[in-house]
Amino acid sequence: MPLQISPKLTAVHPPPIGEVAAWRALSPPDLPIIDLCQAVPNYSPAADLVAYLQEVLTDPQTSRYSPDEGLADVREAICARYQRRYAGQLAPDQLCLTIGASQAFWLAVLATCQTGDEVIVQLPCYFDHPMALALLGIKAVYPPYDGNSPGLPDPAAIAALITPRTRAILLVTPSNPTGTVTPSALIDALYDLAADHQLALIVDETYSDFLTPEEPPHRLFSRPGWDEHFIQIMSFGKTYALTGYRAGLLAGSRRLIREVLKIQDTMVVCQPRITQQAIKYGVMHLDPWVAANCAMMQQRQNAFRAAFMVDGNPFTLVASGSFFAWVRHPFPELDSRAVARLLAQQVGILTLPGAVFGPGLERYLRFALGNLTEEQIPETIARLQGLQILEAP
Repeated sequence: MPLQISPKLTAVHPPPIGEVAAWRALSPPDLPIIDLCQAVPNYSPAADLVAYLQEVLTDPQTSRYSPDEGLADVREAICARYQRRYAGQLAPDQLCLTIGASQAFWLAVLATCQTGDEVIVQLPCYFDHPMALALLGIKAVYPPYDGNSPGLPDPAAIAALITPRTRAILLVTPSNPTGTVTPSALIDALYDLAADHQLALIVDETYSDFLTPEEPPHRLFSRPGWDEHFIQIMSFGKTYALTGYRAGLLAGSRRLIREVLKIQDTMVVCQPRITQQAIKYGVMHLDPWVAANCAMMQQRQNAFRAAFMVDGNPFTLVASGSFFAWVRHPFPELDSRAVARLLAQQVGILTLPGAVFGPGLERYLRFALGNLTEEQIPETIARLQGLQILEAP
C-alpha cells in the first residue's frame, strides 16, 4: 500500500514559482529569458553588510541557538528603526523574529484561528496565504474584486462578510501582486472595523521599505493600544537583498508573542543568529542604502509604466508599484495559466498567472519588476507586442 498523504495537502495546488520556473525549458533557445516570475531584488547586499557578516561568522556564538523570540539587542535595534519609520511605540517583547514573513503568517494564523474558522482575504492576494489557510483547515473569504481597480479594500464590503466564524482580516500592502499601496486612512478604517468586531487585523508589509520615507506607511503603531487588534508581518529579506536569509518578523501584543513562542519552539526554535546579526546591522546602518534602492526601484517602475503605454501593446496595465505590475492579458478565451505558458514558450517571458492570486482572476498576470533592469524594458514590451500575432491554441 502506498503511503497515505493528507487530503488537505493533496488538494492544495503546488507552489506556482516552481511550476513557472520549469517553463524555462519551453522557451525559444535563441531568446534570453526575461524573468518576471519571482519578486527578488536583482542587486547584491550592501558591501559593508557582507564584510560585517564575514566577521560575525568567526564568532563561535553565531553557530548557537538564540532565544526563541530573537536576541534582545537585535529586537531593540528594530524597535529604534520602527520609531524612525513609523513613529512606532514598540518594545522588544512585542516582537518575534521568524524564518521569513511566511513563517510569521503561520504564527499569526495559528495564534488567532482554529480549524473551521474564517479569514477575510483581500483580492488579489499573495498565493502563499490561501495555501496556508487551506492546509490549516481555515476558510479564506474573499470580498468581490473590481477588475478595473487596483484592488484597494472596501471596509463596507469586508464588513458584509463578517460572520461568527470570522477571526481576522488579512491585508498585504504594498500589495503582492498588484503593487497597490493601501492609504493610511483606509488602514485606520480597517483597524476600527476589526476592533468593533473583536477581530485581528493582520497586515503583511513585506514591501513597505520600498515606499518613499517621507511619510510612514501607516500610523497604527502610534495609536494607544495598537496591539489589541493589530498584528504586523514584516520581512527584511527584500529590504537588505537577503531573501535567502529568511529575515521575517511578527509584531503584536506581549500576550500574543508569549503564546506564539510555543509554536516557534516546536517549529523552528529560533531565527538563525547570522540572519539576526544581518538585520541588526541593516536597521542600524543602512537607512541611506535602503532609501537609494527605493528611489531606484521607483525609477524602474516609472520607466516600465511609460514603456508599457505605447501604442500596439495588447496588454493592459491595471496597477503597479515598486516591485509589481498587475496586467490584464488580451485573450479572454484563455485562462491565465495558458497565457503565462504562451509567454514562456513563444517569447521567453516568465510571469505568474493571475489565477494563483485568487478566484476570478483568470484575465490577469503578475509581472515582478525586481529582476527587470531598465535596459530590458524595451525588449520586454516588444516581446509582448509580438505575442498578439499568435493564434490562441
